[in-house]
Amino acid sequence: MRYPHARILLFAKAPIPGQAKTRLIPALGAEGAAALHARLLEDTLARLVPAALAPLEIWCAPSSDHPLFADLALRYGVALRRQPEGDLGRRLCLAAEEALREARAVVLIGSDCPELQADDVELSLQALIDGRMDAVLGPAVDGGYVLLALRVPAPELFAAMPWGGDRVAEITRERMAALGLRWQELPVLRDLDRPEDLDWYAAEHAWPDDGRAD
Repeated sequence: MRYPHARILLFAKAPIPGQAKTRLIPALGAEGAAALHARLLEDTLARLVPAALAPLEIWCAPSSDHPLFADLALRYGVALRRQPEGDLGRRLCLAAEEALREARAVVLIGSDCPELQADDVELSLQALIDGRMDAVLGPAVDGGYVLLALRVPAPELFAAMPWGGDRVAEITRERMAALGLRWQELPVLRDLDRPEDLDWYAAEHAWPDDGRAD
């Protein structure tokens, strides 16, 4: 493992119909959206785990009890953690702070960016571990971000954030600048959050679209 003193935290909901990828339910139905979420989660692990960059933990919601989490932990050798209570910002902040008590760097990611590769995570870890940067931001096409990596705790980056909006990356940049953090940015990547993203995903990832609602 190249960065044993770092941590990769993958935030994921259990693929429960009606609770996972809810913005895609109008296009896919509750069952279809949950099935796609499960596929995206496993695909993320399949891309990152073989690279053996750093210990990877799945931070699960609402708990780690879902059978898919147990199966992925067994097959990919990753640890399972339960997300704390609170909004997304609080959950990300507490997880990052906990990791940084022991690790020299933490990478926060979700499972809904099929374009995020192990090379992106490796570049982020390199920038932090060698001390050149305090943070790395992986912006998304929709104005959010698909990756945030930190070398130091920065709770200000998570508080009162309009999650799901198109200014999350912009506000994060403003806050990093106000804190005096040195940061690097990855290329803008596309994540899979909205019904209009499904055509792109189907074309790029050989995913059948015949399960969509009319």
